[in-house]
Amino acid sequence: MNPGYERDLDLNLLRVFVVVGETGSVTAAARRLYLTQPAVSAALRRLATAVRAPLFLRAGRGLVLTERGRQLFGSARRHLEALVEAALSPGPFDAKTSERTVRVGLSDSSESWLLPPLLRTLEEEAPRMRLIVVPVQFRTVVEALTSSRVDLAVAVADELPDGTERRALFRGKFVCLFDPRHARLGAKPTLARYLAHEHVVVSYNGDLRGIVEDMLSVRRKVRVSVPTFQAIGAVVDGSALLATVPAIVARDIVSLRPHLRTAVLPLKLRGGPMELLWRTAVGDDDAVRFVRDAVVRVVDELTSSRRVA
Repeated sequence: MNPGYERDLDLNLLRVFVVVGETGSVTAAARRLYLTQPAVSAALRRLATAVRAPLFLRAGRGLVLTERGRQLFGSARRHLEALVEAALSPGPFDAKTSERTVRVGLSDSSESWLLPPLLRTLEEEAPRMRLIVVPVQFRTVVEALTSSRVDLAVAVADELPDGTERRALFRGKFVCLFDPRHARLGAKPTLARYLAHEHVVVSYNGDLRGIVEDMLSVRRKVRVSVPTFQAIGAVVDGSALLATVPAIVARDIVSLRPHLRTAVLPLKLRGGPMELLWRTAVGDDDAVRFVRDAVVRVVDELTSSRRVA
């Protein structure tokens, strides 16, 4: 142990000394420290006695540091700042006890299949952590990330600006969802039969164009356009409409409506890769990293079981 600890040196005296050194005034230091002027003066006398040297000289109405005072001031302020930073910095991340809230951007096509298993993972591994889910899609995800509305996102994205990171999760296929009670399509329909039916499409533009029109320039007979995938199952159920949707979305719909069927799409349609996106600024945030890793594990489990392909 440093021999100085055995002497009458209260480390609080150094805090008083540094504030007086910064302000050059006992009165000003007392206001900042919420102490009386006599208490500040007494602390300075005790410190001078402990270090066995005068630390301040009178200069008009204020105080200036002596040479010994300047040496102590530079060292004490640096170490006090380090101590305050160490005291206020968060401790090691522990998923079991963390109560952090992480904001996750999810596209409507990923919310239904990703969120339930992700929440089950958090329930087991991080029972006190919470998620705020924010809806995003490929046209809005960049703004959500750069504006810090979300810490991470799972969506399809184009080019990303500086300050954002990405990791490909999977590139799923599309299938045709239909109600066999009303639409005679079969498991492997021809293109002519596919185009002969009317369709429901998901359009983020609020028009009658879906991914088939945008990616392949193929025109379908579109009866209705909806803004998200959430209503697709209900719209197809009981109608002759066809819906071209990601296979994993169709899987969840059919699990809830087992009388619906999927068919191989008679078109070579591959959407953009589903990606995990995050801001570089939170790259070393342990809580955000934990959720990112959990997302990757959930997706790996789904893809390994051939439920996303």
